[in-house]
Amino acid sequence: MAAVLGLRCVRCGTLYSPHHFAEDCAGCRPAVRSNLEVVYYQGVGGSRAKPTDDAGYGLWRYGDLLPVDQSEGVSLGEGGSPLHRLTRTAAHLDLEHLYGKDETRNPTWSFKDRLACIAVSSAKKMGAPVIVSSSSGNAGAAAAAYAAKAGLRCVIFTFKGTSGPMVTQMRAYGADVIACESKDDRWTLMEHAVRNYGWFPTSPFFGPVVGSNPYGIEGYKTLAYEIAEQLNWKTPDWCILPVCYGDALLGMWRGFQDMISFGWIDRMPRMVAAEVYGSLSAALAEGADTPPDIRPNAASIAVSINASRGTYQALDIIRKSGGAAVTIGNEDLLRWQDLLSRHEGLFVEASTAAAMAAVQKLTQSGKIEKHHSVVSLLTASGLKDPATAASCQGEMITLPVTRKLAMDFLKERKIFPR
Repeated sequence: MAAVLGLRCVRCGTLYSPHHFAEDCAGCRPAVRSNLEVVYYQGVGGSRAKPTDDAGYGLWRYGDLLPVDQSEGVSLGEGGSPLHRLTRTAAHLDLEHLYGKDETRNPTWSFKDRLACIAVSSAKKMGAPVIVSSSSGNAGAAAAAYAAKAGLRCVIFTFKGTSGPMVTQMRAYGADVIACESKDDRWTLMEHAVRNYGWFPTSPFFGPVVGSNPYGIEGYKTLAYEIAEQLNWKTPDWCILPVCYGDALLGMWRGFQDMISFGWIDRMPRMVAAEVYGSLSAALAEGADTPPDIRPNAASIAVSINASRGTYQALDIIRKSGGAAVTIGNEDLLRWQDLLSRHEGLFVEASTAAAMAAVQKLTQSGKIEKHHSVVSLLTASGLKDPATAASCQGEMITLPVTRKLAMDFLKERKIFPR
């Protein structure tokens, strides 16, 4: 593990104690609400050898760059996800080097397992009594699973009307799932528990949102390490992510920065946020420090990234990297969820499909060129929200009763050759 010195504001650089993880930067308020990042005593810079075959597999392959020792870690076998070459999709978009980092292979079927692993490991090390999250989706499922593995109680505040596979998943792991009257009530109750009972938060719980727990975000650094290693220590030109609050944007950026300082890679990628309401896009267009709150005319089906307001941490990484924010609508989400399934055999959540839709838009605009290498983060499985895909599939083929009629029917439908 790397020894933690403290937590530093991502905007102004003010250093706070390692226990300041449930706060934002007081010095940047009220002008900007800014998240914190982990700082290590010796840094993690300086030349160092790349991991060897005996370094293990998955997230803990890079354990010496994380704030918790593997011996104290709470693990379910997260990380080490495949980097698929998306050959048919690349041909469809006229690109030469298109990849998908398949996070559906994680223990709870989403990239949130990386955050939950390091957040819950840190909580256990600090002696926290309860893990708490405000979620109706992947973050809650991951927090519940890792809390169960750690032997810690988990409480998840969601809102009334939430249902479906992800809530079932949270409850299956033994979490206390509390449905509140409104989304705002979730944060009020969660903040009370964090401030008064010492519960450990893995998700945001006050607004405007600055991002998730800084310790958890360190888990996303391993996405960058793995991508570089899987590309034979080459940096992709573009990393494109579905973005809600930008935790993975920040974590991956930090991972690439580490590798520059180690001498493992020689350049940084451009980072792209695929969003659904356009808050980051508006801030970039206006030159603003604070993304505006965009009230949608219609609800997005991308339930995992449907925040109406982006964060400073996401905006900052887009600007530093020379990247972009791309707004994606429901029609494109459904189309790319279907295309990725049919072209590559990868059934992803509708929210995940935002990244692929952003690849297409940037390619059509000329920002992504044919020879560029592009990595799209495939954040979660389509089985997290199967009803969305099912709503577009129509009725299944039902055969007539007799075998002869059935055979003729299948030939007419071109299922069987004539």
